[in-house]
Amino acid sequence: MKHPELIPVILCGGSGTRLWPLSRESYPKQFLALQGSGHSTMLQQTALRLKGMSSAVTVSTRPVVVCNVEHRFLTAQQLAEAGIERPRIVLEPAGRNTAPALTLAALSCWSPDAPEDDPVLIVMPADHVIENEAAFCRAVEKAWESAGRGAMVTFGVVADKPETGYGYIQQGEDNSNGVHRIRSFAEKPDAATAQRYLKEGGYLWNSGLFVVKASVWLDAMQRFRPDILLACRESMSNSTADLDFIRPEPTAFTACASDSIDYAVMERLPADLMCGIAANVVPLQAGWSDVGAWDALWQVLDRDAQGNATLGETLSMESRNSLLVSNGRLVVGVGLEDMVVVETADAVLVAAKTHTQDVKRVVSVLKKRSQGLAESHRKVHRPWGWYDSIDSGERFQVKRIVVNPGASLSLQMHHHRAEHWIVVKGTAEVTNGDDVKLLSENESTFIPIGHVHRLANPGKVPLEIIEVQSGSYLGEDDIVRFEDTYGRSSIADAAKG
Repeated sequence: MKHPELIPVILCGGSGTRLWPLSRESYPKQFLALQGSGHSTMLQQTALRLKGMSSAVTVSTRPVVVCNVEHRFLTAQQLAEAGIERPRIVLEPAGRNTAPALTLAALSCWSPDAPEDDPVLIVMPADHVIENEAAFCRAVEKAWESAGRGAMVTFGVVADKPETGYGYIQQGEDNSNGVHRIRSFAEKPDAATAQRYLKEGGYLWNSGLFVVKASVWLDAMQRFRPDILLACRESMSNSTADLDFIRPEPTAFTACASDSIDYAVMERLPADLMCGIAANVVPLQAGWSDVGAWDALWQVLDRDAQGNATLGETLSMESRNSLLVSNGRLVVGVGLEDMVVVETADAVLVAAKTHTQDVKRVVSVLKKRSQGLAESHRKVHRPWGWYDSIDSGERFQVKRIVVNPGASLSLQMHHHRAEHWIVVKGTAEVTNGDDVKLLSENESTFIPIGHVHRLANPGKVPLEIIEVQSGSYLGEDDIVRFEDTYGRSSIADAAKG
């Protein structure tokens, strides 16, 4: 019997609002290196998580990554930096939760025209931490074997405290090799119920990780949520492809209902004995965390003798059990206890560790104020590099711009602003009207209002310039594109990057 290939399916659509101000809509937590600057990002760690799998399991080198269309270049760049070649990046036209996302992924790698090529999918959110990857790989192999026989398998984290922030799975008997039948699911409990679960044993935290054959998932969707399956099929049958991106047709997908893998299928299986799909769980002890809020990050970071965890340039004095995070400036904590302090270039969060779940409410308030602080950082990433708005005032703005080697901005024009460029490092190829020239360090040029222009980096090192904008309107939507390496053409897309 041929053993099915294991294909990683990485769900990369989360927003991470409880980790504001480090996590923003345009740069959410899965793209951050939350365990320090020397570590990979959470997405990269997820993509490399199965490197230690047993040779008995054939793991595809081409993961399926489902992400928001606005994060496509960031996703592709981080996967390339991690050495992931030719990933299949499925771009959701709109967020519709995890069940439609998995359905898109299953449709992208299995067809009834080739039923023998029916891979097992391991579904992993891009924003989880697994500290013991060897233990995780051993658990995955058990789940892969069970899924290969037609079951749908999840992982239940062995509880070590009465946690009220997770749903629970009650495990049944051991079917074989540490794979248990699922007896029931339970919603997030109150404190007394969570304490009872821990005392009784046999209750596991619901991890949100799944292993299932592509065809089995699609069969389950046909039984339980045929409306979602129909919308996804229509969207994928009319999809287009460019670079590593698969673009489902947006109209059909946007009309799709929103539902989670748990609610759409997994929680229905134990009660539906006629569907023929077993619901199984593998107990997991691998240092798992969904890093759902700042207190959860504090738990997975290394801590000093006083229980303090730090990231970036920090100093702690007479403080206990606190988290200090610096994204640039020195952060000093004196006499703190059970506190979280997070510094970024444009916002500072100070919160009691017991109230970190309330950060999501802060983001809601900021959105209502339309200040942009919930959506993006001062430093904004683009497919060609990034820019940082250093200073601004009435009729002027100063930016630090870094262009990756071999990359270029679009050929564009502005109706309301002029720009002055000064090269700080590297070599710039500047198109200014009909003139194309090279600028070296300490050289500059002026782009008048209405001139068609482009900035490119022909060199092998990053190009860094200082841009001074002046004019009556300095918004990012004052961009008219004529040519673009990255397929961005509209003014609306210009504002989004």
